[in-house]
Formats: sequence, C-alpha cells, structure tokens
Amino acid sequence: MAAQPYDQPEPRRPEPRRPEPRTEPRRPEPRPGPDDPYGQQPPQRSRSQDTRTLGNQETIISDAPRRSRRRGSGQPPEPPGPPTKKDGDGRGGWRRFVPSWKIVVAGAVVLAAGLFGMIMVAYANTPVPTSAQSEATAQQSTIYYRDGKNVIAQLGFKREIVPFARMDEDVRNAAVAIENKTFWEDSGISISGMARSVWMTATGQQLQGASTITQQMARGYYDGLSQEVSIQRKVKEIFVAVKLDETMSKEDILSTYLNTINFGRAYGVEAAAKAYFPGKKVTAAKLTPEQGAYLAARIQQPNWDHNSAALQERFKQVINNMAELWPEKYGNLPQTAKFPKTLASAGNDDLGGLNGYMVEEVLNELEGRGLTVDEIKSGGYKIVSTFDKKLMKAAQTAVKSTMQAYGMSTEFHGGLAAVNPKNGRVLAFYGGDDFLTDPWNEPFQSTKQAASAFKPYVLAAWLQAGYSLKSYVPGNQTVPKELPGQQAGGIKNSHNVGVSVDVVKATAASVNTAYVSMAYALPGRLDDVKNLVEAAGFDQKRMEQDVEEHHFQFAIGSALVTPVEQAAGYSIFANGGKYTKYHVVQEVKQNGKVAYPEQAVAKTVVDPGVAADATVAMQAVLQAGGTAAGKGLGTRPAAGKTGTNNDEKEAWFVGYTPQVSTAVGFYREQCVTKTGKVVPPQHSNCPITRKGSKKYDGNNPYTSVKEVSLGFEGAGPPTIAWQKFMQLAHESLPVEQFPDRAEVGVPENIVPSPTPTPTPTPEDENPFGSDNPFDDGSDDCLIGCDDNDVTIPDDDVNVDDGTDDDFGNSDPNDVGLAGQGSVPEPRSSGTQPRATRPEDQ
Repeated sequence: MAAQPYDQPEPRRPEPRRPEPRTEPRRPEPRPGPDDPYGQQPPQRSRSQDTRTLGNQETIISDAPRRSRRRGSGQPPEPPGPPTKKDGDGRGGWRRFVPSWKIVVAGAVVLAAGLFGMIMVAYANTPVPTSAQSEATAQQSTIYYRDGKNVIAQLGFKREIVPFARMDEDVRNAAVAIENKTFWEDSGISISGMARSVWMTATGQQLQGASTITQQMARGYYDGLSQEVSIQRKVKEIFVAVKLDETMSKEDILSTYLNTINFGRAYGVEAAAKAYFPGKKVTAAKLTPEQGAYLAARIQQPNWDHNSAALQERFKQVINNMAELWPEKYGNLPQTAKFPKTLASAGNDDLGGLNGYMVEEVLNELEGRGLTVDEIKSGGYKIVSTFDKKLMKAAQTAVKSTMQAYGMSTEFHGGLAAVNPKNGRVLAFYGGDDFLTDPWNEPFQSTKQAASAFKPYVLAAWLQAGYSLKSYVPGNQTVPKELPGQQAGGIKNSHNVGVSVDVVKATAASVNTAYVSMAYALPGRLDDVKNLVEAAGFDQKRMEQDVEEHHFQFAIGSALVTPVEQAAGYSIFANGGKYTKYHVVQEVKQNGKVAYPEQAVAKTVVDPGVAADATVAMQAVLQAGGTAAGKGLGTRPAAGKTGTNNDEKEAWFVGYTPQVSTAVGFYREQCVTKTGKVVPPQHSNCPITRKGSKKYDGNNPYTSVKEVSLGFEGAGPPTIAWQKFMQLAHESLPVEQFPDRAEVGVPENIVPSPTPTPTPTPEDENPFGSDNPFDDGSDDCLIGCDDNDVTIPDDDVNVDDGTDDDFGNSDPNDVGLAGQGSVPEPRSSGTQPRATRPEDQ
C-alpha cells in the first residue's frame, strides 16, 4: 500500500536498507509528481488495466475504522526498535518458546473436559454385574467311595448365608473399623484411602489395597471382576462400586460382604465363627467384641495360623480402631480385650480312622492337578474316589489279623495296596489304623528295597529281548563270576539248585545267580531293566540312583519301591503288557458338570505274549516247589513273587489275578536312644521328645530309627496277608483265566544244559518234583526237540496290538502318563555279557 501524505512532512530520514532483490518481476517504480514530494504516488492505471480509475485518496479507504499510525499530533510513526533482550517487556531468548498462561489454562480446561467426558462415557457403559462368582457361594466338598454314594468325608464348612440382623453388631463394627472406616459415609470409594495407599506402598511402609468394603464386595462376589492386578480392572471395580453404592443400601453391601469374604478356614462369617471358636452353639449372632475383632483381623491375610503373632498384632489394631470410631461403646476395649481362645484346627473333617488316609491321597492327587485344598474346601465339589468301601476294610483285616497271629509288636509295620490292573485304579490299601494319631501312610510313603519281588521285571526284559522261558541260566554262580556291585564273596543263593536251571525254575525258586546273569546277558544290560521299570511307573530318580550305587544288585531288588508302585507295576503282567498309572480319583464334578475327569491312559510296556509267559513262570511260585507253594487262591488262577531282603529286614509278596494286583510289604523299626536303650514307638512313630524333659526337639530327637530283622521271609506273613485279602476281594468276582502260554522268543543258554539234558519244565509240572530236578527219566534231548516246543521267529516277537503308544517303539524320554522310561527292543538269540547285586539270604 502506498504511503499516505501528512499535513506537515518531517525531514527525511536516511534511506533504509534496501531489501534483497526479488526473483519475481516487479512493477515499474513510480515517477515523482508535482503533488508527491517523496515520489511515492502510485501510478495511474489506464482503462485497459482496470475498469475504473482510482484517486490517491481512494486507495486508503476501507470498510473498517483505521487506527492512526501517528505517535503524536501531526507526527508520523517511528520504525520499530530492536526487541528487548533483558529486563524488558519483550519475549526474547527462551521465553519465546513458553506458551502464554492463557494458552496453558485453555489447554488444561480442554484436557480436563476430555478426560471427564471419557470417564463419564466409560462409567455409563460399565454395567453392574448380576451373577455371583462361584467362590462367593462356596460350598463344602464331599469325597465318595467309588460307588459315588457312600461318603468318605466332607471337607470345609457348609456355607450358611445369614441376614444382616443375624450378624452380631460387634463383628460388623470390627470389619468396618479395620477395612473401611468411612464405609457409612463414603460413596463406595475412598480418594484419601487411595492416596494413602499409593504413598505407603511407594515408601515401603506397608502394602495397601486401598479398596473399600464396597470394592472388596464387588470384586469378591460378582462375576466379571477378576483378581488380576491391572489399572483396567481397578477402574472397572471403582465404577461398579460407585454404582452399587447408589443402588444398594449400606446394610445390604455389608451383609453380602460378610457372607462371602474368605476368613481362612471358611467363607462367610457364620461358617468362620463355627470354624474358629469352640462350642456347639457358636453362631455369627452370638460373638463377643473380641471374637468379632478376631474375625475382622483375618480378612487381610486369611491364611494366617489361628494364633500367629502377626494375627495378634492385627487384632490389636482392630480393637484400637473400634475404640477410636465408637468411644462410647468400645472406649475401654484396648485395656480389657484379650486375644480369644480359638480351635487349633478346623475340626477333624471326618479324618479319623481310615478316612484320613483316603482323603489325604485324594487331596495330594488333585493338588498335583492344580486344585488346591482351599479350593476343594470351598468349591462344592463332588469327588468320586477309586476306593472300594468293603475292600478297604478287607485290607485292614488281612494285615492286622496276620500281625496279631504272628505276635508282632508296634515295631512292625505292614502296608498293602491293591490296584485294578485294567485301569490303574487303587481299589484299597492299608497304611494305618487312625490318621489323626499316625498320619504316615505305609503303602504310599514307605520306600523299601523290593528284594526278589523285583525279579519279574528282569524276566519281562529277558522275554521282550527275544529270549524264552526254555533258556538255561546259572544256578550256583553268576556268569561272569565277578560283576560290578556284587557283595563280598559274590552273589549267592540261599539253597543249592545245581549248575544249570531253566527260567521257570529260576523264577519259582527265586535264584539270584540266574537273574543277575540274565540281566548281564540282555542287549542293553541294566539299561533294559531300568527303562522297563520306569515305563511301569517306578520313580525314575530312585531307579537311576540305585543302578549307580548298586550296579547289578539292581536286578535282584536293591531299588527302593512302595507297595502301591509294585501293585501297579505288576499290572503289566495281569493286563497283557499294558500299564496305567495308578490313581485314586475317578471323577470330580462341580455344579453337575465334570471339572476334572479321570486320568487313566494305558500304555503298552511289553508284548502280550511276554506278559503271558512271565505269568506262567510266576504261577510256578505258588505251585508245589515254589517259594510260596500252597498259598494261592485255590482253583482261581493266580501268580506272584516273594521277596526277602538281606537279614530279612524287608519281606514282600506281590501277586495278581486278571482282576486285582496286590502288593504286601513288611519291615521293622526300633526306637533307640543315644545310650542304646530301645523305647516303644508312640502310635508307630519313634518319639522325638521325652515327657518331662525340655532337652529334646526336632533338632535333637530323643530317639532315632533303627531298622532290624523281621525274623521271617516273604513267603511268611506277607504271603498270608496277601492270600487273605485276595480271597475277600474275589468273593463276588467271576473266575477269569490267564492267557495261554505264548512261547515267545528262542532259548538263550547262558550255561550249558545239564547232563543228561532235561526237557524244559512243562507249565503244570512240579519244578522240583524229584530228587534230581533235572532228570525226569526221559531220553537226552536238546532244546527244541519236543514236538510241543514252538519257536517264534524274531520278526514275530514284537506283537502289535494296534496302538501307536508302544513303549518299545517310542522315544525313551517320552514317558507320558504311564511312567518314565522305555522297554528294550526284542532281538534274536545271542549271548551278551552284563552285571548284578545280592538278595534272599
């Protein structure tokens, strides 16, 4: 715009610095005219350039009022000066980057409005939950026998929802005093509580939850509010709490809270009162101020012990808060209140007698599957066990009557376990008479050397490797004579069986030298046996450790096993080579639906023909000439194996029919003081303390355990107890036959057959029916000359049962549910060397 002329022009200023030349074309400079002393009059446009001609005055006219440029009357404006850099009104330096306070305020208002809007939208879209969590309506759980009808035990306390009026005022006030002082005034949340929580948590003083009673009730009762730690969950919880405070009365909120909160032993104030305080008439409506304060103190940490030091400190805090909030009622309580008397446990929960042992095994199995004891006690589960009520009593009767008949004192310990070989279910066991006084469960917890009852697994590995029952094995000394891990003087037998014996006779007479030599002759030696027993459910760590420590004594039973492992392990012989991991739970239901199904996956450990032939050898144990002759089940087919450890410290019998596999084991322990005095056990346990003395405790026990000789072998009381139980167990069962002898494998003679060469022992012949067990009066004959002898080619040894889970064809590290390890691959005959340990002396 051209400059405007003034009335009295001022003297001209020096020419300002000219701007840099512009790249675009410029208009021609105007020439000075007579009325334009400064030469700044704009040029007149011709009509060819515009439709009208404007005068100089018209160029400064606008529609809006003009602000004068003059600083004073008749004075033109001065050019702008430089900006003030310091202590002036300018915004030079860093100040030019700072927004004005108006912008800051405006931005804060916009941001606050946006956040408020977002919160209101989220609040409006947050529904109040209508369905309750399962924990909020927790019920006691019931454990049944395998019929699903007869009850073993009920766990936890039955939830009893009581109205607000039936909750003692003291317990209501105590909960408010310790959990939410402003409960009756707040809107469901506490801003001051949240701030205090943040500060105390940040400074490490105490971990604070900052949740009001309304928030805790919402989180613990309504479905959809998880327990996860997240901002999203916390915000949702706050919204729900505010809405609940608007829609529910304070009385209803507190009532719901006290009926659902976890107090440790029970959910809900009514059940908690009965769980912690003595007396049959205790209810939530009849609590003292101290009892109410005790229950309120448990809310923060429900898992505290019933009289722990931390709980007592929390109890004092509840009392002080009650006095602070209601001084007219509880003002003197801090001086008079005493920590209330409480029950040491939540009651027996039907754990007396045999019940406790069954309950404990059920809880242990379910805990291994992720279901905790607390969840069981409050989850309202229907748990069907595998235990048979009649057989549990039969097991107790069989063992106790045998111990009484033999005059055994409390130093003697007996354990029995019976398993259904077809599905791995533990049908019955005996491990003690009263769980409350003696909670040690013999068949599940006592690990003892298996002795000769371990030999059938060597036999199974032998047959699986392609060798037959007709093989001749050493009778008087091992082959080779010296083996790793052998006892001083070598591994020997308790009786003379001759230089050579076939595998059936070696099993019936429990010949140590034969079985150690058989293990040495296996293609994989001890690894074949170890892999097989791990596949049959035995603890892998124990098996590996024993092989490392005892070497070839492993083949004759140096490994530590439990009766229930043995009963389940023999299932591979009773069930055609298949093993199912033993278990005690059939089914767990909640609200009518199956929550935890039965775990019963069968795996093939050995071929069916191997199981059949091994059974033939073990039937001979119960027949004339066998170590347990005359102690079978009459006309009902049965098979098994005795076992007696060195010095008769452990004695076993493990036997089976197609329907039941049972293991019985005995051992004896004396309680000896440091001076050598033998003290009687207390409830089968060696005493740790001495009455009237403070000298002894867990670190300095009064007595120690010393295992001593039983004075009998496996063919004695263990076999008698087994026979008694099996007769009772099969009273209502039909007679089932074992499979016919399969004649798997080919003979593998570790030693030459005796001279004159006997024929292999028929399955129905007395193994030692003559003075010379190897001379039956027949003509000399080599192996295989008998018309009845059947030789199965190597390719036919591994019988395919149509499954894909045969351990013999699987990765040895893939143990699955059936056990740990794999079985040896079958092979053609051929002698290969191996190693052993001592046994039945």
